[in-house]
Formats: sequence, C-alpha cells, structure tokens
Amino acid sequence: MTKEVNNQMECCPPFNPVLWEDKSFTWENKMFIKDKVCTFLNMPVNFGKVMIRLDKKLRSEGIEIKDYMCLSEHTSAWNMNLYLAVEKEVAEAENLKLSGNFISKVYEGPFKDTGKWCKDFDAYVKSKNMNVMKMYMWYTTCPKCAKKYGKNYVVIIGLVS
Repeated sequence: MTKEVNNQMECCPPFNPVLWEDKSFTWENKMFIKDKVCTFLNMPVNFGKVMIRLDKKLRSEGIEIKDYMCLSEHTSAWNMNLYLAVEKEVAEAENLKLSGNFISKVYEGPFKDTGKWCKDFDAYVKSKNMNVMKMYMWYTTCPKCAKKYGKNYVVIIGLVS
C-alpha cells in the first residue's frame, strides 16, 4: 500500500475533497473485503495489524485497494468493521458487495471531532429529506500522511433511504 511519489515514499496518496463533498451516488454491488478492528472507547487498537494482514492478502493476488478506499463502520465502542474496496474477489477474505443510495460529505480536522461530524452529517442528510441507515467513515490518510499534507480529511458516506 505504499507508493513512490517524487522519489519520496508515502503510504497515502493526496486526497481531493472536491470529488466527495456533497455527492449523491448509487453503488450496485460495489466490491469490498471486510475485516474487524478492536477498539477501546472507539479508538482503534489493532488497526495497523489488521491493515498489514489485509495488505498481504491483496498483494499475494496482485490486487490493489480501489481508490485507496478503506471504510470504517463503528459498530460499538469496542469494535469497528473495515471495508476495503477491491475490483475482484479475494481468496481467504470475507468478500461482500454494497448496494444502495449513498451521500457523502467531507470533513477536515482532528479525529476528536468525529462525534461533531457525525451529528452534522445526520442533520445534513435530514435536510435533504432522507434518513441515514448506515454510516461509514473514510479516513483518507494515516496520521503520518495527514501531518505531511497538512490536512486530515475524513469522508462520511451514508447509506440513505
């Protein structure tokens, strides 16, 4: 999941927030692989270990994460599901497809603002006369790359009705 840009190694490519700000879209069987991360009061504990495990599975089959999209679904204060976008099924992984109507909104700032962002996103969706059925967080860069770029963009993607 690393690539070389301008002879400098980085693990996260620059993110263009314009592509995801205030967007409505439909996914029809968008492919992902799923795994779980342990959290402590919503803070990931073994995120890096899970990503390394998933990266090994992908590399062994020559598959990349499509658009570097890694969605997080916080299911409790103690667990988070991860969904990596892929273009084909991955052996020995939990493969799944997401379908439905979605809305996305981009936020920028420290992770401690996640609760505020979620409340804002819910109000944003309601202002469009829709309801959030599921909410996914796309942390577009790791903390190291966010520091490098000077921006910490997080996209909330909501499955809506």
